[in-house]
Amino acid sequence: MARRIPGHAISVLALIVAAPMLASSAMAAAPAPDLSGAWARTTFAIEPPVSGQGPLRISQREGNGPETYSSPLLKPEAQKIVKQRYDSTQAGKPYPTPSSTCWPMVAPLIYRVQEMQLLQGKDHVTLIYMQDHEVRRVRLNSTHPAKVTPTWHGDSVGHYEGDTLVVDTIGMKIGAINVIDQAGSPYSEALHVVERYRLISYEDAKAARDRNVAVNGPPGTRQAAGIDESYKGKGLRVEFTVEDPNVFTKSWSGMATYSRADDIWVENVCAENTFEYYNNRDTALPKANKPDF
Repeated sequence: MARRIPGHAISVLALIVAAPMLASSAMAAAPAPDLSGAWARTTFAIEPPVSGQGPLRISQREGNGPETYSSPLLKPEAQKIVKQRYDSTQAGKPYPTPSSTCWPMVAPLIYRVQEMQLLQGKDHVTLIYMQDHEVRRVRLNSTHPAKVTPTWHGDSVGHYEGDTLVVDTIGMKIGAINVIDQAGSPYSEALHVVERYRLISYEDAKAARDRNVAVNGPPGTRQAAGIDESYKGKGLRVEFTVEDPNVFTKSWSGMATYSRADDIWVENVCAENTFEYYNNRDTALPKANKPDF
């Protein structure tokens, strides 16, 4: 025998069924966080994560070179490369880096550039770095192609998760200068980097800034990047994870914390130049007392 369902029960049932759909629509309609603007850092160094494996670094002050190049995080071939670069530096012949030789930098090494602008569009996000005209483009709500053609900054796709911009990057090109961190670790075509950009409080940003300077020391030059000390609004934090099974035995993470930059944007170009702007002098060049012919 068929039973009649009271009208109020039908209404309740309809609300229960529709609730997930309404919640999904509300999430889809939620505005993206406003992360746009010019952001600056005070140091070159990458910050360690809250917990877990952090980035490798070699500190002359701490003398941790042997500890770093023999780290179990590095696979044997990578250990050899990092050791060679360390030994060369100790011998007074620093190994070439992307920054010192005018080559592009992949994430997360690119955070060493002390200022960047983040531009948000409907279907894309653009990251412009002060040094060397480096630009990264992120396609929103997209997927990586089945076959990625390697480029200097790789193929980046992103989406918003609440107040966070998540960027997934693969397909980074391997150039003549192959460096991904401050220890001199290399990277391979299997490199995969995931970044999470979100706003944090002024107090948290300043504390991270002070902590990074205390641990790593101030940079030798600001590279014309400056923080707006009068701005007391929120800072920007990037939390990232690196995977490269050809170089590292496991994934590792880190952070980069930015404060609002001042209103000065200076063109900072790496080029062959014998003038050391940071020392206000010309580089000493080899000279012959007499001709060779």
